[in-house]
Amino acid sequence: MRYLGRAIWLVAALMFARPAVAHPVPFSFLDLQLRPGMVEISLVAHIFDIAHDIGLAPIERLLEPAVAAQRSEAIRTLLASRLEIAADGRVLAGGWSVPEILKDRQSLRFTVRYPVDAMPGMVTVNTVMFPYDPVHQTFVNVYENDELTSQVILDANHASTEYFAGTRQGVLAVVRRFVPSGIQHILIGPDHLLFLVGLLLLGGTVRRLLLVVTSFTIAHSITLSLAALNVLNPPANIIEPAIALSIVYVGADNLLAQGGRDMRAWIALFFGFIHGFGFANVLREMNLPTQALGWSLFSFNLGVEIGQLLVVVAVASALAALRSRNEKAWSRLAFAGSIVVIAAGTFWFFQRVFFPAGLS
Repeated sequence: MRYLGRAIWLVAALMFARPAVAHPVPFSFLDLQLRPGMVEISLVAHIFDIAHDIGLAPIERLLEPAVAAQRSEAIRTLLASRLEIAADGRVLAGGWSVPEILKDRQSLRFTVRYPVDAMPGMVTVNTVMFPYDPVHQTFVNVYENDELTSQVILDANHASTEYFAGTRQGVLAVVRRFVPSGIQHILIGPDHLLFLVGLLLLGGTVRRLLLVVTSFTIAHSITLSLAALNVLNPPANIIEPAIALSIVYVGADNLLAQGGRDMRAWIALFFGFIHGFGFANVLREMNLPTQALGWSLFSFNLGVEIGQLLVVVAVASALAALRSRNEKAWSRLAFAGSIVVIAAGTFWFFQRVFFPAGLS
């Protein structure tokens, strides 16, 4: 698998390489090996880039053992300042080897060993290896016990990557990472939050409210999973206005209900499918770990449900308390709240249709 990974990177390098007169190989290669008690990296950097940044000419002098040894400390200090490896949120410090000369690749290779207490659950790599070159890329291979498990490319626009190990520690790291993200998203996402509040304004029994929330949960969980797995991915410029319309509909239904049949569970189910695609747009920006896709989906969704529960308990309890004390005040609040819901949804709809900045 190690050689297959290198072959893939070589093909990519040949596809995107620029003319030799400008820059022979605008790439660096970083192999990251995870083992119990040790994180080890192998970094291969081209002499063109190293010589440029340490001010050495001609660049071929770096292929001379005496010159490489003489400049070794300066090169290691330079590269170490541009590479950050963290395990489970803790930045690691390790010992850099002397440079190994790779004449056939016109490169230098460094090995760095970072001692850790156990196999880390999450490893983060942050690097812009050679900032002077805006198109420079660092190809990252991640191995667990000599098995290639992940490949990513880092550059000036994407300088960081997170890797979750396929171990119990990795699962726990995924849960710790994505449950809070789900909670945060529902609590700071005004459209999803207002949709929920709109569903709760008319109150009802615990059983009725539980049915409404469960319907919404089932629906958005289905479409969130479909989108995250790339089974179905409607464009954001359709989903975001549709979410705004769902908010308008909820507010209008509150005003028109007039003691008729309570359709909120069906509304929550239908529009929950649309909101699920909205959640998925957030997940795509978070770059779900492919090697732990199931757990990251579950954890994010669990966080969303926890956030929803906090909102439902707070809003439903406050409305029930108000209704028990002053039915008329509750009725006025429900009416005014529904108007606010309609107004906000209408504003978001026109904003997302006619001024869709940021929608992809």
